[in-house]
Amino acid sequence: MAGKSKILIVEDEEILLAALQEELSQGGYDIAGASNGEEGLVKVKSFKPDLILLDLVMPKMDGMEALKRLKEDGETKDVPVIILTNLSDYERISEALSLGAKDYLVKANYSLSDLLQKVKTVLGRETSDAPDTSASE
Repeated sequence: MAGKSKILIVEDEEILLAALQEELSQGGYDIAGASNGEEGLVKVKSFKPDLILLDLVMPKMDGMEALKRLKEDGETKDVPVIILTNLSDYERISEALSLGAKDYLVKANYSLSDLLQKVKTVLGRETSDAPDTSASE
């Protein structure tokens, strides 16, 4: 019963959000989008994503605050988060990773196909954490 993996993209730039949604849905994922941190926190409850792509600089609630709230919530704390931003300073990267982000990608350094590969890697890592029981009979 393996369905499509679900990805929530929290990004305030409409053009980038649309491009990410298109690329990832063509990659075989079920996609939902949110345009700010507040909307993202609401959508995560109903959509129940397997992965969240999270921008940091957004109106209403920035990505760092959204990440803190996701990781404090028992229902969402185990959902992997990839930070996707234009901010590349070490302090921000360090803070995001210490809050529980799986990875931190600077938008300018990644093409959509690079991002798709990173998503596959993170989702693959999440599912491969389960013990392998295929050899037992």
